[in-house]
Order: sequence, then structure tokens, then C-alpha cells
Amino acid sequence: MLKALIVDDEALARRGLEIRLQHVDDLQIVGQCANGREALHAIREQKPDIMFLDVQMPGMSGFDVLAQIPSSEMPAVIFVTAFDEFALKAFDANAIDYLLKPINDDRLSEAIVRARNLLGEHEAYEHCSKLLKLICDLKGRDITLDDALSEADGEAAQFPSKLAIQDGRETNCVDVEAIDWVDAAGDYMCIHVGGETLVLRGTMKKLEQLLNPDIFVRVHRSTIVNRHRVRTLRPHRNGEYYLTLNCDHELKLSRKYKNNVRRFAHAV
Repeated sequence: MLKALIVDDEALARRGLEIRLQHVDDLQIVGQCANGREALHAIREQKPDIMFLDVQMPGMSGFDVLAQIPSSEMPAVIFVTAFDEFALKAFDANAIDYLLKPINDDRLSEAIVRARNLLGEHEAYEHCSKLLKLICDLKGRDITLDDALSEADGEAAQFPSKLAIQDGRETNCVDVEAIDWVDAAGDYMCIHVGGETLVLRGTMKKLEQLLNPDIFVRVHRSTIVNRHRVRTLRPHRNGEYYLTLNCDHELKLSRKYKNNVRRFAHAV
């Protein structure tokens, strides 16, 4: 049974999609959310397989929601949107599925079939990478890791102290030690700093070489965390752990990086 989450600020839109999805035999709706904050909480609690995500929501947009989801927890995403032609071309170029409002039943069935095919580990990772590239395409200048370092005049240092953080088309320099955690998929990374998120191009391997290992710890194939931001650490099944950050965000420490648990001794 596939678990589905509906995220839309319009109650009628949520209800309409709920009615349509009730006719899908192997799909269970595990939650409905009216805003981005509710969606992030539901994703942590319910671990949905598929998320039907409205893009244009007040406060936190659908893209803002995606930037906050660790790639290891990213469900298959189907956008539900009334976006303009420019944005739809970006969806098509990145092979990201979307449903135009009002929703067509045949198109909905096709999207669900595609979503099922994304649930393998490799396919899910590629899907997440495409989502991050889509955010770059739609939110402004595509900044690379090299750009972020050079604009902060930090590329000459072994462990740069500054990184140029992009917000729309503006770029601000922040202290590297202020980074809470980093999540990546493919050639794209999300840098999380004080509740803000920057999506930029670059590899996790290269970024890890630039971060001070006394502060930043690899906890997953796709995740690096600032050890000073970890508040609690709790064991999970199969030798995994969950880290809770000071900002209440939860991250998974996979079995592959189990030996790094000792570096969070203060949180045990």
C-alpha cells in the first residue's frame, strides 16, 4: 500500500484530490496539509511514498518545502499547480511530473504510475537531484560551489570561513560554522543556515573536503551535519540513529557511518 500526502493551502483542492485518490486501490492518504510547516512535520511522522504538492502557497512555497526535506526522506513528488508556461517548461525539461489544475483523471493515473517507478533507491536519488535542479532553474541565478567560495574570498583557505549564500538573486556571505546541516543529491546541495536554504551546484565529496572535520560530521551518503547543532541522538532499528538538531529538524545517521556516533557524545 502506497502512502500519500496531500499538500495544498486550498481546502477545496485538497478535498477534490482526496475524492479522486479514493478510487486508487493500492494508495492510502496518510495526511493532508494546508501549509509548508505542516507538510514538513507530516513527512517526518508519516514517511509518505508520494506527495502531491501545491507550488504556490503563502509563507512557505512548495519549493521551500522541498529544500527542507533530506534527500534520504524525499518522497516521489507530483506537483499540483496552476503555474505559467515558463514554469511548466522547466518541469518538462527536468522530467518532473505535474498536474495542472483542474486535475484530469487520466493524467492523475499516469502520474501515479510514474511515481511508483521512482520508489527504488537509485531512482529516488535521481528524482531528488532533478527536484533540486528545478529549484535552481526557477528561483534565480544558478550558483556553483566554486562561485560561492570565490564570491566570499575563501577559496584559498584549507577550511574557508565564509560561503556566499544565495537568496533569490541576492548573495550574502555567511560564516561556514553557522551552517546547520548540508543535504545533497547528485550534483546539487542544500545548505541550511538558520532556517534559510541555499541550493547550489557541487558535489558532497568536494564540499566535505572544505569543511572542518572537527565541526562537520558525515552521517549519511547525502548528509553532513554541524555536530554543535545536534541536541539529541536516539538509536533506531538496524543500527541506524536519528539526530535531532537545535532547530528541531531530524536527520538520519545511517549504518555506514555508525562509527561517527561517538562524535556526538554530548547528545547521548
